[in-house]
Amino acid sequence: MTAMIQLSKLGKSFSGHRILHGIDLTVEASQVIVIIGPSGSGKSTLLRCCNGLEVAEEGSISICGQDLLVDGKMMPDHALNELRTQVGMVFQSFNLFPHLSVLENVTVGPRKILGTHKDEAEHLARSLLAKVGLAEKADAMPATLSGGQKQRVAIARALAMQPKVMLFDEPTSALDPELVGEVLQVMKALANEGMTMIVVTHEMGFAREVADVVVVMDQGRIVEAGAPDHIFVNPTQERTRSFLQAVLSRNQQQGT
Repeated sequence: MTAMIQLSKLGKSFSGHRILHGIDLTVEASQVIVIIGPSGSGKSTLLRCCNGLEVAEEGSISICGQDLLVDGKMMPDHALNELRTQVGMVFQSFNLFPHLSVLENVTVGPRKILGTHKDEAEHLARSLLAKVGLAEKADAMPATLSGGQKQRVAIARALAMQPKVMLFDEPTSALDPELVGEVLQVMKALANEGMTMIVVTHEMGFAREVADVVVVMDQGRIVEAGAPDHIFVNPTQERTRSFLQAVLSRNQQQGT
């Protein structure tokens, strides 16, 4: 297998506060890595370091065979912008352009950044909107969509750049509970198609069903990593057990 993402001894601080402590992580082609852990454990910061939205001061990052970070030094801006076209990212908030239609939101990246012809970009966009179950919403404006629909458009927009890797930063956390499933179904389909993915999420059912490797983080460190059955059935670390017990207890209280 080929490593699509390689993190080595990654360290990151904010205002003197240590966020990441020497993270080592390898993501192979077509693997789905799901990162779980309590809030504030460094999960989103780790993900954002993978496309240069956050700059780690220590360590190295290789993405798609290119050195994004070497010994704490970033690649040049022009190279970073080119690399980002290969790394799609979906955030908690949808970040759609409110003045553009759904179709325009999906085509703007390929047209403006990749130089794709309008007709080709629209053909691809319509196929991606069909893929995420929103073919009939091509001409709609974002304000008319539900949260789940907006997030599916955001996924289609990221896929329109034809990335090699997809990063998901808690993509369902801003959604009403009844809308979570429609977004997770799209992500499951991507996983089944062999997309290389890193997903930060609180959705334990998704992690257990879809992940090849579940990574547990706490206080800026990887506490434990392994196959879903290992993490959820027979974790070796007490911190993993206490976190999963807390999640299970909360879900039972919420009736989920």
